[in-house]
Parts: sequence; C-alpha cells; structure tokens
Amino acid sequence: MSAGTPWSHGRILAGRSGSPRLLFGRMYEDPGIELAVFPAAPARVLCVASAGDTAAALAHAGYEVTAVDVNPRQLDYARARVVDGAPARTGTAERLTAVGRHVTAGLLPAWQPTALRAFLRLDDPARQLRWWHERIDGAGLRLLTASALRPAGPLTALLRPGFRGVAPPRFDAVLRARTARVVASCPNTANPLLRLLLLGEAPDPVPVSGIRFVRADVAEHLESVPAGSYDAVTLSNVLDGPGRAYARRLRAAVERAVRPGGVAVLRSVREDRVEQGDPTSWRSDQDGRHLRGASPSPQERCPLWGTVRVLHTGGNP
Repeated sequence: MSAGTPWSHGRILAGRSGSPRLLFGRMYEDPGIELAVFPAAPARVLCVASAGDTAAALAHAGYEVTAVDVNPRQLDYARARVVDGAPARTGTAERLTAVGRHVTAGLLPAWQPTALRAFLRLDDPARQLRWWHERIDGAGLRLLTASALRPAGPLTALLRPGFRGVAPPRFDAVLRARTARVVASCPNTANPLLRLLLLGEAPDPVPVSGIRFVRADVAEHLESVPAGSYDAVTLSNVLDGPGRAYARRLRAAVERAVRPGGVAVLRSVREDRVEQGDPTSWRSDQDGRHLRGASPSPQERCPLWGTVRVLHTGGNP
C-alpha cells in the first residue's frame, strides 16, 4: 500500500486512471477475530481504515484505535461513517458483487432474494449445509462461477495487473468450498457477513469518537512510529497485490512497531499455505524474524478469506 504497491492507485479495475476511487463501501472481515485474540482493552491497536467497520467495532470495545489508509477517498469515507454516522455508499467492490448477484439471480431460482432470505433465516449449521449442497450449490452455480472467476474469466480481466494473481487458480471451487465451511460452522442468523455477500445488506456501525485516522501506507506508518507503539495490529488485504519485497518490509515494520508479545492478525484472499516466497508466510524460520504462529484463530465468518493468521511478535505472548 505504498507508492510501489497496487493499492496506492486507489483503483482496482484495469484501464482506468485518475484520482483514487472509493473501493469498499463495507468491510468484509469479522471483527470477532480481533476481539477474541487482541490484548484486553484499553490497548493501542492499528487497523486498515477501509470502510470503518473494524475501527468502529474496536473503538466500541474500548480500544485506542488508529485507522490507516493510503487512499484518501477511503479514509474520508471511513471517518464520515464512523464519526459522523454518514450512510454507507457503494464502492467498487459492491458494484462488482451486485452485478454478480443480479446475473446469478436472473438465471438460478435458488439465488433470487426471496430464496436467499429463507436460507439466511436458518440457525442450524447441519441443516444449512444440507440446504447449501441440495438447493444452492448446484450445477448452474458451478458453471457460472467457473465462467466468471477462473483466471481467464471476465472478473480477472477487469482487475489491474497487480491484483490478477491474488485469487487461487480455481477460485470458483475454492470460494464455494469456503462458503460451505462457513455455513457448516456458524448459524446463518448470527452471520451478518454472509448476508452482506449474498444480499448486499449489512447494518451501519454505531458512531463512535476517539479514533485516530491517518493517511499513510501501512508499512510506512509502522516504520515512522516509536518502537513498541502498538499492542496489536490487524492487516486485511494489505498483502493482496504487493509482492514479496513489500511483505518482508511490512513484517519487519510490524515486528518493530508492535511491542513484544503483541498480536498481529493477517487476512488474505490467498489460500493459507506456508511455503518459501509466499507473501503471507510470516514464520520464525524466515529472515531471522520473530513473528510466530499462535493458537488456531477463531472461525472467520466471511468466506472470502483463505488466510486468517494470528501471530505474536517477539517475546512471550
């Protein structure tokens, strides 16, 4: 998210130039992860501003929150939503998902809003999983998602080059499998993130004050603050696009800026894998750093994420 990363342009679609755009009108991450693994409030925490939902959830829980974003449009929007109570707006991500929902609903009866609302009213994961396999995840959905989400599909062609290699090669099958895992592990009635993806509906955050909003690249900001300034950080999508050099830089910046024993939450659309050269593979046996895996992270309720990793900085957690 610096001048050398795709996020600095403020645009995720190819063939367009000009001023930064609003990319995310909502946030697609589950703040329950952070609330479960962060040190007890009040603690000093950093998050990506994005649409402001995570910053608001952490502030309401009593944390001292710094929200950082390199995109000025995104930062102003998050501040307006969280502090002033401005209504949600449609970003690039919402426009893309709305087109996908519209096309799918027009071709598949199980994806029409009435049918999806019935599915989202379920509160038994076992029944939800049967419903998913028997009524929703059928041959029609497999054909549509394969056409749209494979590397040669229209969605990939729409993206800026820096973002085209982020999703797994068979993202259609991967995303359907992630969704099945989510519906099998959490009641639909308790999962607003599933409703957001399937219907585009989500509650706005309750306004809250006290959040510090900073326009900056995340790594650059972490390098600029005094060592040990934060007790925890959460980084969603930050490594989706930038390459390995930026991943190494960011990891070193986190290790420096977060106190020993602090927590870092890393989310990525990439599959969760630990291999040499994978930007999300922050492990203690690489480059002599001390970030290390913690206990398994709580269940993320949004199926978009392939990596949700909870790590501790050097020292005892």
